[in-house]
Amino acid sequence: MSVVCTAFPVAPGFDCPSLALDSAQVARGRALARKIAKEVQQFTEVRSTVAIERTVLRLFGVEGATDGEVPLCNVCVDQLQVAGRLTAGIAQPFCAAMLATGLQPTELALEVAAGRLDLASFAGPHAPDPAVLQLGRTLANGGLDRIAAQRQQRDAFQARLGCGVQPLRYVIVASGNIYEDVVQARVAARQGADIIAVIRSTGQSLLDYVPEGATTEGFGGTFATQDNFRLMRAALDEVGEELGRYIRLCNYASGLCMPEIACMGAFERLDMMLNDALYGILFRDINMQRTLCDQRVSRRLSALAGLVINTGEDNYLTTADAIEAAHTVVASTLINEALARAAGLETGQLGLGHAMEVNPLIENSLSYELAQAMLIRTLFPGAPLKFMPPTKHMTGNVMRGHVQDAMFNLVGVATGQGIQLLGMATEAMHTPHMHDRYWALESANLIFAGGRALGSELAIKAGGSIEKRAQATLTEALGLLEEIAAEGLMTALSRGHFADIKRSPDGGRGQDGVFERAENYWDPSEALLSERLIAAQQLHADGSAHDPYAGGAA
Repeated sequence: MSVVCTAFPVAPGFDCPSLALDSAQVARGRALARKIAKEVQQFTEVRSTVAIERTVLRLFGVEGATDGEVPLCNVCVDQLQVAGRLTAGIAQPFCAAMLATGLQPTELALEVAAGRLDLASFAGPHAPDPAVLQLGRTLANGGLDRIAAQRQQRDAFQARLGCGVQPLRYVIVASGNIYEDVVQARVAARQGADIIAVIRSTGQSLLDYVPEGATTEGFGGTFATQDNFRLMRAALDEVGEELGRYIRLCNYASGLCMPEIACMGAFERLDMMLNDALYGILFRDINMQRTLCDQRVSRRLSALAGLVINTGEDNYLTTADAIEAAHTVVASTLINEALARAAGLETGQLGLGHAMEVNPLIENSLSYELAQAMLIRTLFPGAPLKFMPPTKHMTGNVMRGHVQDAMFNLVGVATGQGIQLLGMATEAMHTPHMHDRYWALESANLIFAGGRALGSELAIKAGGSIEKRAQATLTEALGLLEEIAAEGLMTALSRGHFADIKRSPDGGRGQDGVFERAENYWDPSEALLSERLIAAQQLHADGSAHDPYAGGAA
């Protein structure tokens, strides 16, 4: 089975073994996933959130914070929300106030912050007048132009420098200090890393604002801010020129500020972002109504930016058994694929996640892992799948951990994974040291080079244990999708179908930031973004015959 993705090329002559799956079951699974996604889309299209409205202001060009470090976008949206006038959106009163005062976006936001301007006084009960409409379109187009320009810049860099072949070697930096992260990222790139992921400071996903400026004091990671994005992007561009290959940058958009962080990442030419509402619901207790609405907008912006989204199904197997719950990963990736397609993402942007989490001490554990990896690879041809290393069964035995990571690397290269998050033997014990990253890259470099053609030589025994296991997992995933399609995704999440975790539709953080749109709701970026996505899909379509959605989004 060829692994085709223009943005994630494979080595010449590379192939990987495929599974003889029941094609009718695969088609049924995708149809059910599209049904589930359609219901979610219908729910989110008639609602907005405070984070979405703040994103509108960021597209307009609002930047900065008050002396008390409150982002100006929050100040403006909060003022309108407290006044009970946000249901028609922030765009109309903000643009009307700009026309009345002659101020630029950030200047106007500063006036609001100083208490000298009340946006609610500009909020009308009717549709915006022509002058407001024109200004809104101009401002929104400016932000979208900025994103499109960064996509063109990435394309130019990759065309000139090249961008590595699958599996791409993905490593993390997590010092808490962006300047130290830059040092470690440069070292990792010189040691062979293709992707640098800056781990986000613990708990940032629960903040309903995005900090401003460069930061040096994070816990377990570094704060995701636009300045931090800019600093790391510049550093990776510089070392990429030195090495003669484009180095990708990854960060995390999931959480209460998902669309804002996706927008800022697009502004600063990030290449990948964790972007998964299901992850936020299950593992950060973000309110599902809030984050599903936020995800739609963030993924639409990511689609325009050419950002690869990474999803978090790998985490399901840290709280549930990897053998018993394997089907939940498959069902979730199909749902995430359908949700992504509905948002306009292309095949090469689907970094669907899964992990190697079977207990390595059980008999034939490697066969189970091969069956699961091949199943995911066969279901999503052309997508740059994100394969996560073993964590649940890592112990203080560092040498055994290194062997587990080596087996993970072998499975990754043999099954044609796209994004290989390299395991570090001591990661479960502390924030990895630089030498831990060196050992991880040395292992991957050796195994990827030595096993590059291995998948081309392998054939799966018809009726054998690997094929039977994969088919059984697919059948079970289909049954789960049938249940979810019948009851709805939110009900399914409340019943604990994924990761053995139950969440209430009305529980979790952030529900107070969700609202139904009024009849006169207006966001000028929405229609403009739709127009651009149609054009971008025509321009950037990979044309892969392996694309299961070729010819139309969900």
